[in-house]
Amino acid sequence: MEVILAETAGFCMGVDLALTKLDSLVARANGRPIYILGPIIHNPQVLKKYAELGVIIAEKPEEVPDGTYLVIRAHGITRQVEAELAERDIIIKDATCPRVKKAQLLIARHTRKGEELLLYGEADHPEVKGLVSYAEDGHFLFESAEELASYPLVKDKSYVLAAQTTQDRALFDAMTQELAGDPTLDIVVLNTICDATKLRQREAKSLSSEVDFMVVVGGFNSGNTRRLAQVAMDNGTPCKHVETVADLDLDELTFYERVGVTAGASTPRHLIDEVLSALEKM
Repeated sequence: MEVILAETAGFCMGVDLALTKLDSLVARANGRPIYILGPIIHNPQVLKKYAELGVIIAEKPEEVPDGTYLVIRAHGITRQVEAELAERDIIIKDATCPRVKKAQLLIARHTRKGEELLLYGEADHPEVKGLVSYAEDGHFLFESAEELASYPLVKDKSYVLAAQTTQDRALFDAMTQELAGDPTLDIVVLNTICDATKLRQREAKSLSSEVDFMVVVGGFNSGNTRRLAQVAMDNGTPCKHVETVADLDLDELTFYERVGVTAGASTPRHLIDEVLSALEKM
């Protein structure tokens, strides 16, 4: 069996920065409790590691006691929660991905005159909740081209179209082209999809066309990882999304000659290496 690893598999810049900040804080906290408002990234194995180091995940701001450190997760938080925390006796360490922060500020800038935000993203995703909080005057959140097409756009109103940073670039571009075909609509399109996301998806599409089977490694709750698996399947290649090598049924892969491996932006290298090692031993 030939095993081919995608060049960009694993941590992106934003995840790497967030974990570097958290590691630095853990090393010098001197006993002061460290809280994170929600998981710092979407990877269960990483979260387990930090839990063992004493890092506490709080689901709500009120669960964070005064006098503690609070790390803002890589996905960011809402503008309202950030303002609330700034009034507290808490030492805040912002680990928001720079790409997410840029998207937040772009949305705020382009909706300040009352433009309505049209956001392509997952309703329950923490990044999306943060992004829509920066829209000054209302928003419409959609998860598919069909939902956007069914939304009644008013011709004398201004809109801003943006996307969650980890969304599928090809689908977003198709929706953009569809709206651009109507000259009566006043729409500004923001480029908020991360370059790392675009590159990973492009590589997943290319690699899946060269192999007989694809393995995508990363958290089951990671949106960008799930989309890599979807890209491979949409390309007509059988694909398995696993969190760890334990989720991989090696017997299932016996008859495949070439297997491609990629991983989400929040997947640690050691998990990728374990999958590679198991495949290469076959």
